[in-house]
Amino acid sequence: MHNDTIIEFAKPTGFSPDPLTDILREGARELLATAVAAEVSEFLGAHKHLLDDEGRRRLVRHGFLPEREVMTGIGKVAVKVPRVRDRGTATDGPKIRFSSSLIPPYLRKSKSVEELLPWLYLKGISTGDFSEALAALVGPDAGGLSSSTVTRLKADWWEEYENWRKRDLTGKRYVYFWADGVYFTPRLDDDRQCLLVIIGADEYGDKDVLAIMDGFRENADSWRELLRGLKKRGLTIAPDLATGDGALGFWTALRDVYPTTREQRCWVHKTANVLAAMPKSLQAKAKAGLQDIWMAETRDEAIAAFDAFVETYGVKYERAVKKLTKDRDVLLTFYDFPAEHWKHIRTTNPIESVFATVRNRTRKTKGCLNRKTALAMVYKLMMSAKKKWRKLNSPNRLPEVIQGVEFKDGLPQIQNAA
Repeated sequence: MHNDTIIEFAKPTGFSPDPLTDILREGARELLATAVAAEVSEFLGAHKHLLDDEGRRRLVRHGFLPEREVMTGIGKVAVKVPRVRDRGTATDGPKIRFSSSLIPPYLRKSKSVEELLPWLYLKGISTGDFSEALAALVGPDAGGLSSSTVTRLKADWWEEYENWRKRDLTGKRYVYFWADGVYFTPRLDDDRQCLLVIIGADEYGDKDVLAIMDGFRENADSWRELLRGLKKRGLTIAPDLATGDGALGFWTALRDVYPTTREQRCWVHKTANVLAAMPKSLQAKAKAGLQDIWMAETRDEAIAAFDAFVETYGVKYERAVKKLTKDRDVLLTFYDFPAEHWKHIRTTNPIESVFATVRNRTRKTKGCLNRKTALAMVYKLMMSAKKKWRKLNSPNRLPEVIQGVEFKDGLPQIQNAA
């Protein structure tokens, strides 16, 4: 009879409650080390022709700078940046220094964490609770975010916004504008106050945030100030088309500042306004009727669908139908532009899609947002969102729009004539 052999395993001395995150953090550390090492090698290679008085390479590796930690989206990651020594003398000129572009000398938080902070603020996290909120998201080591730190960050964001809104726009050319006045669930200091936003699509089809300003949505003077500011800073060429809500004072201001710009009313806003004046029991059917208008292949088909809607609902729901008919012509302007761009220019979706998420994150915010906080937060959020924006479809059509080629039902007439 054989005795059983029992092998005892030593218990781990440093058990982690979250080993997966530890693995990810260690992988990030090694990846950073490899990337920075490659950066140093490239730097040294670019200066290998420089020699000292003894004929040796002037620039050489010289150990590491003291290890430090950087806060990232997965918590703190330890980094060690190689040190480079310049063996040249005073006669060789100024000392050459290596500075990592991946890990700048004073970096303490990665951009992913910096971009997380405005989201937390708009979610309703108070300044004093940032450390606790971040600890839940990136781990218990999320230090360095005291109330004073967050206050300084907000001051930095405000300064960044101020510099951005004064930037030079000379030489810029935007074919399309989208304009909207955006309200938030937590009010601004004044109940009637909102943020005025313009997004533009340039001649290459890239979308950009042109303006974010606080003002009054119905007030033409606020929009006029915004548009004149764009023009004064170099945006002298008028956009070919602007899309916005029919209730905006924007249109009065646009006609003053850029009188040649064509107007397109937003179908999303228009649909909501018309349906709001109708019984809920009819809204699904009425919405389908409105969709028949703006989804029609040609202007003639759209007009036929328009007339059918008026005939169907005009007698019983005159108020709803008037909301539609008052903007009849400017609801169909998009037919005079490339069909490939219709999905972009029929609505203010480029603005709405960004602010839908922002609004969702403001519902739990207590009290009012002051002016500076709202502008700084929205600016940071839009700059973050902008990185993920797609080009317009078929940007090759934009030069035709700029050159004044006539489009009928989305097709260029020069092609039809051929």
